[in-house]
Amino acid sequence: MHSPCQSLTEGTVLRREGRDVFQEEETQERPGRITILDVAAAAGVSKSTVSRILDERLPRSESETARRVREVAARLGYVRDVSAASLRRGQTNTIGVIVPRLTDTVMAMLYEALARACARSGRFAIVATTDDEPRADRAAAKSLLQRGVDGLVLSTAREGDDFAQELADRGVPYVLALRSDGRSLASVGDDRLGGYLATRHLIDLGHRRIGIIAGPSYASSSRGRLAGYLQALEEQGVPHDPALLVESTFGIDSGAEAAEHLMRLPDPPTAIFAVNDNTAIGALSALARLGVSVPGDVSLVGYNDIPIVSRLPIPLTSVRVPFDQIATSALDLMTQWPDTKGERVRVAAPTLIPRRSSGPPNRRIGA
Repeated sequence: MHSPCQSLTEGTVLRREGRDVFQEEETQERPGRITILDVAAAAGVSKSTVSRILDERLPRSESETARRVREVAARLGYVRDVSAASLRRGQTNTIGVIVPRLTDTVMAMLYEALARACARSGRFAIVATTDDEPRADRAAAKSLLQRGVDGLVLSTAREGDDFAQELADRGVPYVLALRSDGRSLASVGDDRLGGYLATRHLIDLGHRRIGIIAGPSYASSSRGRLAGYLQALEEQGVPHDPALLVESTFGIDSGAEAAEHLMRLPDPPTAIFAVNDNTAIGALSALARLGVSVPGDVSLVGYNDIPIVSRLPIPLTSVRVPFDQIATSALDLMTQWPDTKGERVRVAAPTLIPRRSSGPPNRRIGA
């Protein structure tokens, strides 16, 4: 039996093929099952009165009638048919979540945070992965909508893609998470602030040649963290060398390749800011392979603060993202869709977590 907050994978089919055979709870006839009509007859009230009193979404009444109805329901062994009630309202209390991949710990953490937020409001969370491919986004959305989800949470928004607008045009409730597109309802971290905090930390340690493994330009999260990096350099009067900026994916291998490129420059950086912990882990492995000491030769800062980075042989300085806050805000926006009266984009502030991977510069490299 599924709990009210159980998370289901893309391959799990919710048993909704027989939707048209479900009758209203009040009129269903199932041998041996106590219905709302039985309770109404025994309590001497209408079925609508019983329905209202036993609806847990409404304020609990302590009137004499309400107490009698609850007593009768308990004595008869009445159990409210939640699935039938959901179908009558045209809702399933199920939210579809689309992420690039669950092997990315960041996306797994977001999904788990959304599942916890769903649990607190009695909903399911179903996840589908797309490998960050726009065409797969559409296929995943179609599959989830066919399963009757009430709305979608997307963490796959890309620069220049009109998928979100297609959903809006079709009247599909959706919210973006971690990434934004400048138009849709979205719940994100303050990526510009996070990039600023990471870079300012390295500047305050004395670094002036700070490389950045910038992530993919199609993701708003990457662009925001890059903007924060540039802002910190400008504020502190540190010249920006374009050679120190390397675009990458969010993968470990991409981070390793970017770090190798940076360290082979004629004047390599004394510090590297990787805008994702996976790329930072890749960078750490590449630096070790090149014989570069962290933080003795090169300081390293990551982003997201996934659990493993504090347990690495060299614990990684990282920018912590409040996933639970982002998930809660995403579901709150979903509830208000499409006529939210608050901010269209909810922004959660990140926190810098200093660890052993960052320290003062050592000019042995490139000397």
